[in-house]
Amino acid sequence: MNPADELVAIVDEDNRVTGAARRADMRAQRLLHRSTYIVVTNSAGELYVQRRTMSKDIFPGYWDPVTGGVVLAGESYEYGAIRELEEEMGIAGVTLATHFDFLYEDDQSRVWGRVFSCRWDGPIVPQPEEVQGVERMTPRDILSRAATEQFTPDGLLVVRRIFSFEEASKSK
Repeated sequence: MNPADELVAIVDEDNRVTGAARRADMRAQRLLHRSTYIVVTNSAGELYVQRRTMSKDIFPGYWDPVTGGVVLAGESYEYGAIRELEEEMGIAGVTLATHFDFLYEDDQSRVWGRVFSCRWDGPIVPQPEEVQGVERMTPRDILSRAATEQFTPDGLLVVRRIFSFEEASKSK
């Protein structure tokens, strides 16, 4: 299926599911939806940071310090996180810790996110349609590089919050 045709869960300001819309319509109309954010670290405390492909519908070519994506219609956050982790990075069979929910809004997107984390020291198998490559970076490396390189703003918010750096102003 073309990713633009996937049915995405649409939610209200209180994060209650109100319906579904095609991903392309959700993006075009900036509809409030759900997304998963999975912080994947190795035993050395490094994060697996993805370089997004240029074909992504939002933030193409940016670095993304989290794995994840939109929650599809009928999915739970948890199922969406497990699905995205396996699709994007080839990681399966891990236990996910749940951290917090947050509301993120910018000029391109409105999203209720749920943050998860896991530890992984096995192989990474990036999905070529979505991930150009993967680098390992510490949280401080990510924030330092973000001063001169493009990182997903919602991914940076997650890194700041989960690793107790400055609070981001756009979170609840």
